[in-house]
Amino acid sequence: MITVVPTDQIYLCCGATDMRRGINSLARMVQQVLALNPHTGAIFCFRGRKGHIIKILAHDDQGFCMFTKRLTDGCFAWPTTKDQVAVSLTKAQLSLLLEGIDWRRPSKTYRPRLAG
Repeated sequence: MITVVPTDQIYLCCGATDMRRGINSLARMVQQVLALNPHTGAIFCFRGRKGHIIKILAHDDQGFCMFTKRLTDGCFAWPTTKDQVAVSLTKAQLSLLLEGIDWRRPSKTYRPRLAG
């Protein structure tokens, strides 16, 4: 059974990441590029160059977990920066991101009509 430590620390690694990278390489990237500790239980999200694949790295009490999601249509909303920096997200924003919704500008798609 896979368990991930619940955390309020969710980071988006800005820029494109090589999706061939594995757990060790992504953890090293968190340490060297982002200057953060990957063993704290925080969640780190990385997006590929084309934008339709993300990898999520997290550390629980037993070791690292890596999850991958690929959208069949569209791209994940991602901040564009020249430098590889981390952006902090809330759990709600991460949920929107994983659904393929632009977490920076969520909008309602359904508006009920008034009866009458």
